[in-house]
Parts: sequence; C-alpha cells; structure tokens
Amino acid sequence: MTIQVLKSKLHRVRVTEADLNYIGSVTIDENLMDAANLIENEQVHVFNYRNGERIITYVIKGARDSGVICLNGPAALKFSPNDEVIIVSYAGMTVEEAKLFQPAVVFPESKTNKLKS
Repeated sequence: MTIQVLKSKLHRVRVTEADLNYIGSVTIDENLMDAANLIENEQVHVFNYRNGERIITYVIKGARDSGVICLNGPAALKFSPNDEVIIVSYAGMTVEEAKLFQPAVVFPESKTNKLKS
C-alpha cells in the first residue's frame, strides 16, 4: 500500500502575474523550483489566501532569480497579482518510507519571492 505525502511546499509566495491567454499551468522561478524540489511538468496544488480558491495544475519553469509566480490559463480568473498562495506537491510512498521522508518546505521573502539569505 502507498499513501500520498507532502513532498514540496512553497509557503506564502506572491503571485506576480496572471495570464488568461496561456494554455494553463503555473510558472515558477527556477530557484524556487530547485529549493522546493519541484520539476517542470510536475503536478501541483495551488491554494489562494485571498479567496480560498484551490486548483490542480502543473509547473512550468520560470526565469531563474525572477521571483515569478504566474497563474496561466483559466486559473488567471481565480488568482490575481499580489495574491498570497501556497504551492504544494505530493508523492506516493509506502508508510515506512513516509515515516522517514522529509519534505522540502520553503519560506521565501514575502515581497519578492526570493530565497532568504
């Protein structure tokens, strides 16, 4: 048996863009992706602090050190620039693996989405 366990979390990052005319996904600064152990095309859940919206989408790699968090496609109707969000991914593993696993949890600077020094 496998269970779903938190793998990666970007806690309270700020949406920098919302692009309705894109096919979908969330664009994330490559530095943030690396810090949170996220890869391009990985499924993520995005939770909006402003309005409680929750979506499931996938990651697109954004420019390194740009601080970009861009909700693309229909999500742009539910997320706006300056909204604070949590972005998480999960991984399937056995209960024994899960007991030993440590997720990557990242708390970037709230205004810039840059990693804290």
